[in-house]
Amino acid sequence: MTISFARAAAVLCIAISAIDCRPSSAADSPAPLTFADGVTEEHVMNPMRDGVRLSAYLYKPVGAGPWPVLYQQRYADITGAASRKHHASLAARGYVVCVQSFRGAQKSEGTFDGYRALGWGKLQDGYDTVEWLAAQSWSTGKIGTFGGSQAGYAQNFLAVAQPPHLVCQYMIDTGLSLFHEGYRIGGTARPRRLIQGMGNTSREPGGGVRWMERMLAHPTYDDYWADEDCTKHFDRMNVPCFTVGSWYDFMCTGSVQSFIGRQHRGGPQSRGAQQLLIGPWLHGSTNKNGNKVGELEYPDGAKFDMDAHMIRWFDHYLKGIDNGVEREPTVRYFTMGALGEPNAPGNVWQTARDFPPQIAETSLYLRADGKLSSAPASNAVPPTTYRSDPAHPAPIPGRAFPGARDATSYESHPDVRSFTSNVLTNPVEWTGLVRAEMFVSSTAPDADFIVRVSDVYPDGRSILLIDMVLRARYREGYEREVPLPAGKPVKLTLPVGWLSQVFNQGHRIRVTVGSTGADFYEINPQTGGPATIELPLETIVAENAVYHDAMHASRILAPVVRGK
Repeated sequence: MTISFARAAAVLCIAISAIDCRPSSAADSPAPLTFADGVTEEHVMNPMRDGVRLSAYLYKPVGAGPWPVLYQQRYADITGAASRKHHASLAARGYVVCVQSFRGAQKSEGTFDGYRALGWGKLQDGYDTVEWLAAQSWSTGKIGTFGGSQAGYAQNFLAVAQPPHLVCQYMIDTGLSLFHEGYRIGGTARPRRLIQGMGNTSREPGGGVRWMERMLAHPTYDDYWADEDCTKHFDRMNVPCFTVGSWYDFMCTGSVQSFIGRQHRGGPQSRGAQQLLIGPWLHGSTNKNGNKVGELEYPDGAKFDMDAHMIRWFDHYLKGIDNGVEREPTVRYFTMGALGEPNAPGNVWQTARDFPPQIAETSLYLRADGKLSSAPASNAVPPTTYRSDPAHPAPIPGRAFPGARDATSYESHPDVRSFTSNVLTNPVEWTGLVRAEMFVSSTAPDADFIVRVSDVYPDGRSILLIDMVLRARYREGYEREVPLPAGKPVKLTLPVGWLSQVFNQGHRIRVTVGSTGADFYEINPQTGGPATIELPLETIVAENAVYHDAMHASRILAPVVRGK
């Protein structure tokens, strides 16, 4: 009989666990909490195949067990009181809950390197932990994983590694490719945000900076980035998963693509066993206890009790309870609509057998007069120009996507241009992926192009729905960098975002284009030089242009649902 290196390492991990997976000292522990229902908390250091130990907290229900296990991996702090109480509440439903810090993060030993030790490489920390959890006397051997954002990415990495005792997953606002959906969205670099956010979790002083330097040494999509790209391994994902996405979140693309890839290209236990839910929420929030999103207030029906549903999912797959959760609609998505307008269409849940729905894309053209029109220009017209100054960027305050908020302050900046439809005489539903095909130029060797879509209310509010950015040097693919030819039009193609929205009659649809948006988008110096952790002293002020003539018809490709 043969045994793989990964399996052998996991067996070794289990064998030494009685010695090395020991509780932490009191000095290492957060302030004691008393949990309801008699749930207990224990800090352990889980051993990995290379001897490095990872910090984890175990929450156990009252009784002798054994119980199924719910497992989550995070780099962010897991010792906050609210987080600990939440995990204890899940344990009270008859589960052991294990929440673990990434290698090198928080109290975990080793060198912090993002997600690289979680998946299918030389180190497989998720695999090793699942198999350790399955071997414990208090475990039934059935392991499910849960969590969102960083813990969603981690679940995709884990699924590719295929630990034998992983039974099912529950992902919220997830991702697949760290280049495309994480560190280099649209080819842009976010070094200061990553170091200040993710990198500062490193246990080793300066670990975040060193981690960022390793990434910046790979400016194009190469083998380094392919090692953090789960889209290449859907065939190895082989468990049922419930995936949640949020419309007001750029990571909605990861949630949708995770569902599609697993449902249609996954292993035999994955294909046809996926479910997808997308609601009108911000990143990491299903508004269980409220219906306020940004500046909007949705009806009560938009809420979703995530914990209650998640327990039903795990009760079925980990405890064998026939509660019907696996027979519920494959896809549920909330079609948003105008708020505060009586009898406005939309703001309802829809169901489907698959996603996205079959639609015929509709072209809406960016016209020189600032109009968004179904008819392209039929003759030569001048481009729309604007200035792009890295030292004086248009403002998009904050670190989170400002969806469901009025965007007129950004749109009114002198270095931003908007294209707005006529007032709609009938409601129009868009459900699916919104794409942009634009012809642009710049006097600089490189520039970012930000594309946003808003719902303009009769009172003038321009409610931001989706946006995306593309660094022009990557317009021919992320595998190489191509400088812009000074002042000559080039074609950009980019996905702007996923959406399900009814634009009500009396409203207008707006597309906004700019090249700066700080602090949300970190500044491109526009020199064409390599990305650096600190903004270089040298920057270039550029004149950028969007073209509208018959040969260069910039447009939005909208997923218009017919008959609605």
